[in-house]
Amino acid sequence: MYTQYFGLNKAPFKITPDPEFFFSGGNRGAVLEALLYAVARGEGIVKVVGEVGSGKTMLCRMLERELPENCEIVYLANPRLSPEEILQAIAIELHLDVAKDASKIEVMRLLHAYLLEKHANNRSVVMFIEEAQGMDLETLEEIRMLSNLETTQDKLLQIVLFGQPELNEKLRAHEIRQLKERITYAFDLSPLNRAEIRDYLNTRIRTSGFRGNDLFSASAIRALERRSGGLLRRINILADKALLAAFSRGDRLVKPAHIKMAAKDSEFDAGARFAPAFVAAGVIGAAVLVAATWWVSQLAGPNGSNHAIGQATDVPSIAAKTVGAATNEDSPGETDLETLEVNSVNLAEISDSIAEGGDIALNRKEPVEAPSNPPISALFAASMISLDDLEPDTSPALTAETLVELFE
Repeated sequence: MYTQYFGLNKAPFKITPDPEFFFSGGNRGAVLEALLYAVARGEGIVKVVGEVGSGKTMLCRMLERELPENCEIVYLANPRLSPEEILQAIAIELHLDVAKDASKIEVMRLLHAYLLEKHANNRSVVMFIEEAQGMDLETLEEIRMLSNLETTQDKLLQIVLFGQPELNEKLRAHEIRQLKERITYAFDLSPLNRAEIRDYLNTRIRTSGFRGNDLFSASAIRALERRSGGLLRRINILADKALLAAFSRGDRLVKPAHIKMAAKDSEFDAGARFAPAFVAAGVIGAAVLVAATWWVSQLAGPNGSNHAIGQATDVPSIAAKTVGAATNEDSPGETDLETLEVNSVNLAEISDSIAEGGDIALNRKEPVEAPSNPPISALFAASMISLDDLEPDTSPALTAETLVELFE
C-alpha cells in the first residue's frame, strides 16, 4: 500500500524471516560466522539463546543457507515430543524406512548406521531444533544421547539448539547436567541499541529499493527503541505500521507521533500517557482503510479503467483529513493529551522561555490540565507527543533545541 508512496519496490518490514533482509549488525553477523565455525569443527552441541522476536529463526535460515553442500540438515520446529517421538521425527526427516511401532533401540540403530554411512562419504548431518526451551527434560536427555553417536575422531551428528532464555534455566536442572557439559559453544542474541536500530531500518528499506534520505527521524528512532525494546520482530511491526500512519497523513518522514500510534495499535505500550487506546487504534484503522482505498484506486480509474500512478500524491492529503477527523474533530476543543504532568511550570511560561532560548526543568508529579491557548499546548497536541517521548534517564532538562528535534 505505502510502498509506491515511499519509492519502495517491496514491503521492507515483513515479519517472515527472509534471508535477503538479514542484518549483520547487532552482533548477528559475528554469531553467524561463529556458528559456521562451530559446526565445521564438529564439536557436538551448540546453543543459541535470545528473547522472543530477537532473530533466532532468521539466524537459523541463514545458517542453513551458508552451510556447505556436504551438510545434510534436519530441521525440528516442534520440540514438544517425547524421547521416542523425537527419534521417529529425526528418522522421518532423514527419509529412513522406520516402522511406526519400531522400538527406540531399533530407531537408534538405524540412525547410527545412516550417520556412519554419511561420514564415510565425507558428508555430515546437522540438526536444528527451534523453541528448544519447550522440550521436556527427558527429551533433552535423549538429545544428549544422540550426541554420543561418534567415531573415534568425529561426532556423527551436529546439534544446534535455538531457544528463549527459559532454555538456560532448564539446563540448570540437576537431572540434565551432563547435557550442559556437552554444550561446547553458547551464543546470546541481545536486543539492538539505538544506533543498531537506525542501521537496521536503513538496511531493510534500502534492500527494498529506497534511494532517498532516511525515512525515520532521529527522534522517531528514539521512540522506536523505547517501544520495541530493541527486539527485531517488534521493530518490524512498529516500523511497518508507522510507515502506514505517515502515508495516511501525507508525511514523508516518520516521526514519534507515528511510532506512538503504531505502538498503541500493537498494544506494546499499554502504560504510556497518550491518547486512549481506542483512539490510536482508530487512527491505524483509518489509515488501513484509506491506504486500501488508494491502492484499489490505482488499479481502476473513475470509469473502471487504469490510470496514472502519479495521481496518488493527492491521496495522502485526503488521508490526513480522515485521520485528523478520527483524532480531534469528533471532540472540538479537546487535545490528544489528557494531561501534561508539569510541576510548578505554567505552559505559557514554557512558551515564553522557549522563545528566549531557555531551559525548562520538568517534574512528573503534579498533573496540570493542558490549556488550549498557549502555543506550546497546540504543538504537543498537533504532534501527538507526551512527556514519555522525553528521555528522563539522560537529561531532566528540555531545551528549545530538544523540542525542535522532538517535533521535527
